[in-house]
Amino acid sequence: MNLFQKFRDRLGKTSAKLAAEIKQIVANAPQLDDDAFEELEAALIGTDIGVTTALRIVEQTRELARRSADVDVFAIARDEIIHELSVDGGGGPPGHPSGLIKAPQPPTVVLLAGVNGTGKTTSTAKLAHCLKGQGNTVLLAACDTFRAAAIEQLKIWGDRVGCDVIAGQYGADSAAVAFDALEATMKRGVDYLLIDTAGRLHTKKNLMEEMKKMHRSLQKRLPTAPHEVLLVLDATTGSNALVQAREFHQALGVTGLIVNKLDGTSKGGIVVAIARELRIPIKFIGLGEQADDLQPFDPKQFAEALFGETTG
Repeated sequence: MNLFQKFRDRLGKTSAKLAAEIKQIVANAPQLDDDAFEELEAALIGTDIGVTTALRIVEQTRELARRSADVDVFAIARDEIIHELSVDGGGGPPGHPSGLIKAPQPPTVVLLAGVNGTGKTTSTAKLAHCLKGQGNTVLLAACDTFRAAAIEQLKIWGDRVGCDVIAGQYGADSAAVAFDALEATMKRGVDYLLIDTAGRLHTKKNLMEEMKKMHRSLQKRLPTAPHEVLLVLDATTGSNALVQAREFHQALGVTGLIVNKLDGTSKGGIVVAIARELRIPIKFIGLGEQADDLQPFDPKQFAEALFGETTG
């Protein structure tokens, strides 16, 4: 199955809901009167696409409808979403197939953060699988020293994707574990260090301070680390994911996003709202539970999957 087909299949809930609603609106009011535009706006906002983006799509549709009776709402929406997601976002700089920032000299240190239940540990392993598929060497750091079985979970995933895991004891200082993992990475000449951190509420300042301590610990060994701070979000939480992203970004300086569980929500538009407000690039999206279901984000393919239907 190619990437576009995965987008289409996994975004099916959001796409099907939108397609049905938009087609019904057009069928009920072929001339797209004011009531139809209000319904269109509500349908778009219902996917958590963001009020601003929804209004832009409606206004563009309204403008075209004044000049022509033949208006393709899907095409207008696709173009607007591609525009929104391509500004300071998308799949990363040219020459970086993974979308990740790459350090001039190895290792590249990537820290993954987020609240509990977003899929940080599995995302860490899936990202390792992706990087290994590009010919890189990868080491994993189990810095969630609080959640029961978190270390074992990462070790199981490490075995599955063929990566060693550096871990301490439960209750250990996570910053010290991160330091030791970076030390091991540099001694072994490994390309990437991926750090799985404990889930933390974005509203708890003490937990955020712990993350900052981890930053400082890494920088004692490698001043440029971490090179990426990836925030892992759960798309099924809708607009709450935007609140989380806003708080984590303010505290940690998030450099990129991983948005998971897009295959299980009708609110896949939250990707657009986050990208528009925060201008943080969406680097990967999670489209399932398998090791290869973490995919580099492509704005054009996402928009085509979301608004793949036509009114014709």
